[in-house]
Amino acid sequence: MLDIKSIRENPEVLDQAMASRNSSWDKEKFLSLDTERREVIGEVEALQAKRNAASKEIGSLMRTGKREEAETLKAEVAAQKETLSQLEERRAAVDAELTTFMSAIPNIPDPSAPIGKDESENVEVRRWGTPREFSFTAQAHWDLGPHLGIIDFERGVKLAGSRFYLLGGMGARLERALINFFIDLHLQAGYKEWWPPVITNAETLYGTGQLPKFEDDLFHVSPNFYLISTAEVVLTNIHRDEILAGSALPLNYTAFTPCFREEAGAAGRDTRGIIRVHEFDKVEMVRFSEPQESDIRLEEMTAEAEACLQALELPYRVVSLCTGDLGFSAAKTYDLEVWLPSYNAYKEISSCSNCRDFQARRANIRYKDPEKFKGSRFVHTLNGSGLAVGRTMAAIIENYQTEQGTVRIPSALQPYMGGVEEIVPEKSPLA
Repeated sequence: MLDIKSIRENPEVLDQAMASRNSSWDKEKFLSLDTERREVIGEVEALQAKRNAASKEIGSLMRTGKREEAETLKAEVAAQKETLSQLEERRAAVDAELTTFMSAIPNIPDPSAPIGKDESENVEVRRWGTPREFSFTAQAHWDLGPHLGIIDFERGVKLAGSRFYLLGGMGARLERALINFFIDLHLQAGYKEWWPPVITNAETLYGTGQLPKFEDDLFHVSPNFYLISTAEVVLTNIHRDEILAGSALPLNYTAFTPCFREEAGAAGRDTRGIIRVHEFDKVEMVRFSEPQESDIRLEEMTAEAEACLQALELPYRVVSLCTGDLGFSAAKTYDLEVWLPSYNAYKEISSCSNCRDFQARRANIRYKDPEKFKGSRFVHTLNGSGLAVGRTMAAIIENYQTEQGTVRIPSALQPYMGGVEEIVPEKSPLA
C-alpha cells in the first residue's frame, strides 16, 4: 500500500505512475475521502478535548460546592458521549473505505524501470549461454516426457482435470532433485530455510497484495482460507505486525512449496506442456532489507537465481520489466527467461522484484535502529523465484535431449539423482 500522506502532498506522482502503468486512479475520490477522514478526526479530537476540559471543570465545581452547575455540565458531557460515538463510527467507516480504495492501487514503478505498455517493451539486460543447435529434429517436452514415461498428461487430467499432470519414475526423481539442488544453493548463499503451510488466511494474502485484487486467481479452501500461489505470501508474512532489529537486516529466507493458481486470466496461453498449470512446485527467495540497501539486495537476489541456471548450464536472458508489465506489488522487476527449443524463444522461469515498502505497509512490518533514527520505519521486501521447478524440468528435457530420444542429466544435478547420468524410456506397465 502506498503512503497516504505522500500521495496527498504529491498526487501528481501517482498520476504519472498510473499513466506509466497504462492505468489510472480516481484522484477526486481519494481527495474527497482523505479530506472527510481528516475532518472527522478533527471533530473527534476537538470533542474529546472539550469533554476532557469539562470533566476537569466538573471536579472543580464539585470541590467548590457548585453541585447544580456540575450536574448541568455532567448532562452536557453525557450528551457529547453519544455524539462522539457517532463520530467514531463515521471515522471507522471512512477509514475502511479509504483503506479499500488504497488497497486497489498498485505500487509506483521505480524510476529505473523502463517505460512501456506491455511485455513487448521489456528491456533485455544481458544473456548467458548459447542456445543449442540440434543436428536432429528436437522434440518438445510435452512429447518427449510421455515417450520417456516421466510425464503423464492424460492421467493427470483423469486424476484432477485440465492443466494438471503426473510425474513418474525419473520424472518424480528429477523434480525432487531440482528442489533439493535449489534449496542447497540458497543455503550456501546464506538463506534460512522454512517449511511453511500452503493454506493461508485472507490477512496473509492481503499483506503481499494478492487480495483483494487477484482473488479470482486463487484457489479457495473455505471462506477465509486459500491455497498459496507462491511461497512469497507466507515467507513475507512471517513478520507481519512485527518490529525487526535493524542489526538483523537483511533477513534472507527460502522455502520450497507447491503453488496453486486458477490462471483465470490466462486462457489460451501456454496450454501445452507444464509451463502454465494449476499446481506446480517452486523454490522461493524472500528478503527483508533496510530501504537504502534494497536496490543492492535486488541485484544480489537476481544473481542468486541466475546461479541456479548457470549451474545447470541452461541458456537464459535477463530482462527488466517495463512499467506496463510490472506486477501489482513490484516497483522494479527482473525476469529470468530460459531458452526453450519448443518455443524457439526464451520463457520466464524466475521473477525477482523489489516491492520497496509497499507490502511492508500492508503487512505492518517495521524495523528499529536506535543508532540511526528514532522510532520505527517500514522495511523493504523483495522476492524471487529460485526457481520454478516444472519449467526448469521442461528446460532440461528439451535442452539436454539426445538423438536417441533420451535426456542427459546436467552434471551438477547428477549427485542429487543418485549418480544417474541419463534418462531412458521406461517400459510400459500396461498389457
